Amino acid sequence: MANSRMNPKVDEFLSKAKKWKEEYEKLRNIVLDSELTEEFKWMHPCYTLEKKNVVLIHGFKEYCALLFHKGALLQDARGILIQQTENVQAARQIRFTSVQEIVEMEPILKAYINEAIKVEKAGLDVDFKKTAEYIIPEELQHKFEEIPALKTAFEELTPGRQRAYLLYFSQPKQSKTRESRVEKYIQQILNGKGLND
Repeated sequence: MANSRMNPKVDEFLSKAKKWKEEYEKLRNIVLDSELTEEFKWMHPCYTLEKKNVVLIHGFKEYCALLFHKGALLQDARGILIQQTENVQAARQIRFTSVQEIVEMEPILKAYINEAIKVEKAGLDVDFKKTAEYIIPEELQHKFEEIPALKTAFEELTPGRQRAYLLYFSQPKQSKTRESRVEKYIQQILNGKGLND
């Protein structure tokens, strides 16, 4: 592994890591053994091919993970890829709780990384669910009928912003909670802003 391929921002990230430090270092060495370029994005080591994100190393309370940005397109012959939540459409993770697990899986991880590189080189893309395929909660539909400008403003939002609202508004089980969420964000939608803007 050539030291010139190691990004100083990742060195800094690793030096400050309190949890999963050894695991991160082992994962880094495995990924750097490929043709990917080491970058630092979203506060994590990220590995790219011609500026396209392929793999990310990140940690959580219970585990650390190797995240494949287009993991949904990988064969996953071993059935080890995990979809973080039902709303994550493209990315998949392989999770670890110890360095030993990573060491034992090294040849498998390299195979998955190489497959992810092939997917990127082939220019394959994940078919994302279209915004029109999401169900509009009844409470939002009522507001659209009540305030036509709200429907217009909503339709002018980017598809990603629309999906974020639809997912957020649909989550609660009780209609009253869904209604209060819609009420709370009416002005933000009218202002052309997304859920997190």
